[in-house]
Formats: sequence, structure tokens, C-alpha cells
Amino acid sequence: MLSLDSYLKSGQTIISNLLIKNYRRLGLNNDEFILWIQLYKYHEKGNDFPDLATIADNMQIDQDEVYQLMDQLVQKKVLTIRSIKDKDGIMNDAYDFSLIFKKLELLTEQQKTQDLQQTLEEKVQTLYQMFEREFGRALSPIEYQRIGQWLDDDHYAPELIQLALKEAVLNQVYSLNYIDRILLSWEKKNIKTKHQVEAEQQKRKRRMLQNEPSRDEKELPNVSMHNWLEE
Repeated sequence: MLSLDSYLKSGQTIISNLLIKNYRRLGLNNDEFILWIQLYKYHEKGNDFPDLATIADNMQIDQDEVYQLMDQLVQKKVLTIRSIKDKDGIMNDAYDFSLIFKKLELLTEQQKTQDLQQTLEEKVQTLYQMFEREFGRALSPIEYQRIGQWLDDDHYAPELIQLALKEAVLNQVYSLNYIDRILLSWEKKNIKTKHQVEAEQQKRKRRMLQNEPSRDEKELPNVSMHNWLEE
């Protein structure tokens, strides 16, 4: 039975879970990745150019197959061989593992971009559904185009358009022109986030309280009470 002491003394090779999760997305098959790990294991121990015969024995495969897998790693640009000079000025070959980490960084950034794009598409879809729910009907092609212009041409965030829709609903005005006036008003005031909209609403409530000093702010109804057509 393997003792814990023997297990710990054999050492460990630390590989990021991010690499384990994405090695197939980097274009590596299982055998190529196992070879890469074998090479990296020796690198971690300070041996930058291990004997491939030893690695073939570790993997229980022919040495020719190891050479073939090595060639594939180089062709896929996840490993390269470079010459470095030691303290005595002698040039020695060494495996360079930096390429795979650069590819992993690029892949991670691409995945983030894809996730953001997917999230945006989901928000846009939710936005259209919200309009149809509040209007109580399907949107016309012209209305779809108008909302699309807010997103693509005016660059309003979906959340901001949703807030403008809620503002219009509170005023019981179901009109894209009315919502457009709300968005233009917020744009003039440089209001771009939910927090800024809420701050503007609180300012409006305080002005209403000043006009009606006998009423408490928390008693105010959840109604806009603001005519956006006057702006």
C-alpha cells in the first residue's frame, strides 16, 4: 500500500484548472496533452530538456510515437524548443511552454467576448418581450426598428430603455415617441445607469414634497407624475 509519505515525497506538478478545462479547445487531443504534462513535470523539477525515451516509458508508448506527438505540439504552436546559455556560456536546448499560456489567454478573452455578446442578446430579447407585455400586443415592424435604433444608433443600454418604458407606463402613456422623449431627456442630463435614474427620481420626489409640505415622502404614490412632453 502506498504510504502518504511516499506519495508526498514524489512531488506534485501544478497545472491550472483553466488549462485542464480548455486543452481540447486549444486544439490538443488527449495524448498530446498528456505528453505536454509529462514535459512540464520535468520542467517544474528544473529539467528543461528531458530524455524522450524516459517519457515514452512513462506513457507506455513507442518512442517514435512520442516524437510524432512532439512534432504535433510544435506544429500546433503550444510548445517550442529554444536555446539558452547557461552560466558557463554553453548553449543548451530547452522546451518553452509560454506559447500555450498565450493561446489560453487569447481563448479566455474570446470566451469573455462571446459571453458578453450572448448576455447582450438575451437582454435585447427580454427588452422586446417587456415592450409587448406592457403594450399588451405584438410590436409592429416599425416599432421593432425604432427600438433597434435606440440600441444600435443611439447606443442606449437595454436596462436604460427598460427604465424609460417603466416611466412611460407609470404615466400610462404607451408610445415610443413618449419613451424617446424620456431617453433624450436623460441623455441631456448624462443619465446612463439605473442608479442615476433612481437618483433623478428621488430629486423629483423631493421637489414634489417642497410643493406639498404636508405630505411625507414615503406616502408618495409610485407614479412618475412628470410630463415628459414638456421637456
